[in-house]
Amino acid sequence: MLRNVAESAVAGADLLYASALTQAAMVHEGRISSEALVGLAIQRAKDTATDLNCIAIPRYERGLEEARNVDVALARGEDPGPLCGVPVTVKDGVATAGDRQTLGSFSMMDVIAERDDIVWARLKAAGAVLIGKTATPEFYHEVTTHSALHGVTRNPWSLDYTPGGSSGGAAAALAAGIGSLALGSDGGGSLRCPAACTGTLALKPTVGRIPHESFPDTFGNYSSMGPMARSVEDLVAMYTIMSGPTDTDALSLLTGVAGGNRCTGDLNGIRIGWLANPGGYHVEAEISDRCVTALGFLERAGASLRRDIQPSLLDGAHAIYKVIGAVGHAGRLRQLGGSARSMWVETFRDIVDLGMSFSAADLAQAQERRTALFRRVQHAFRHVDVIAMPSLTRSPGPADAPCPVHGEDYAAWAAALYPFNLTGHPAISVPCGFTSDGLPVGIQFVARWHEEEHLFDLATTLQDALPGWTERPNL
Repeated sequence: MLRNVAESAVAGADLLYASALTQAAMVHEGRISSEALVGLAIQRAKDTATDLNCIAIPRYERGLEEARNVDVALARGEDPGPLCGVPVTVKDGVATAGDRQTLGSFSMMDVIAERDDIVWARLKAAGAVLIGKTATPEFYHEVTTHSALHGVTRNPWSLDYTPGGSSGGAAAALAAGIGSLALGSDGGGSLRCPAACTGTLALKPTVGRIPHESFPDTFGNYSSMGPMARSVEDLVAMYTIMSGPTDTDALSLLTGVAGGNRCTGDLNGIRIGWLANPGGYHVEAEISDRCVTALGFLERAGASLRRDIQPSLLDGAHAIYKVIGAVGHAGRLRQLGGSARSMWVETFRDIVDLGMSFSAADLAQAQERRTALFRRVQHAFRHVDVIAMPSLTRSPGPADAPCPVHGEDYAAWAAALYPFNLTGHPAISVPCGFTSDGLPVGIQFVARWHEEEHLFDLATTLQDALPGWTERPNL
């Protein structure tokens, strides 16, 4: 139960929206038990379940049991770690031992993970407590979050709209105060899109910086596990814990453990290149306005802004992504067998069929164009330290609207996102205000490989400067 609730200014809902590091300190200092903290998060999940539908696989009893274990460890004088007793969520599809691992598909609903993914294992070793697996579209093939298996997930800021995807359940949970951290993944914007839709933070790290041992092609990987949080300090802490090499991910072997604890907000000398219309796609005026306002705060904090980034820098990226992504999804057919096909939603069957239609020469050409895109972006970084652009070109659409990654709606809406899966550069989506309809807006910053610290500094400056950062959805 809560200790000293009457004297605490952060009881109840305020406590749920406290930072993960604050929550961990309170548990460690005995101001609240982990069991009580986790219990509050679970109750919040239950209270909002009908409206949001963001927890696909509840883990409430096990979560409470693991929270009690943290309390017992503390009573013995042990230190459970920097995330001591903090409630978190993990995206469905990331392996957590003993739990279902459906990836939003009826064809996977009986799969039980036999072991923890290394990234979750690292968070658990740091003291985090898992309360549930969050909803995704089937096999992550859309940037909206709905599936035949788990239903439609909605945006806490307005239930008519999508929280984005494919880590949409994770972002919705964060925005609603269900857990203070969320673990997601990003193969084509799946962390950054929902962060922008829900007013939260998400980092797609340099490819390999955080291991992705479940991705089937470790040498051609374009997907990243990544942290999601409501504060920059929490995002940095989570990133630092999750990073570092493992022998099951070839690209991770090229990196070291992240020295990501620096989060100063010092922007002196940072050169920012502004890309107003990524991929040549139109951006809604309100979104552009909010991003330009955010850039003004960064300039006043010492950054210099350059508007001479090549406008065509990301043009043609979706044509490359469509081939590589669809061929990857087509691999599901061989992996799961023809009988699984009848259980898939139509949009996923379509993308599998598209992948099967491409030739080996098509794939080879797409890989060559991927390299050319990487080199164009590298050339841009000779003149700037960070590239900025709107995270999304428009506000979130209806909650149940399809947006598969091979379609033109996705190509336009996520035009700033998937190019950097192809190039591997680190990218962060940072809240920068709201539209006149009260929907969040995000700005994306991209840095050179292994220079995530620049992104953290930019995010810290905006967190300190922009009004409305601490606003909460009215649920």
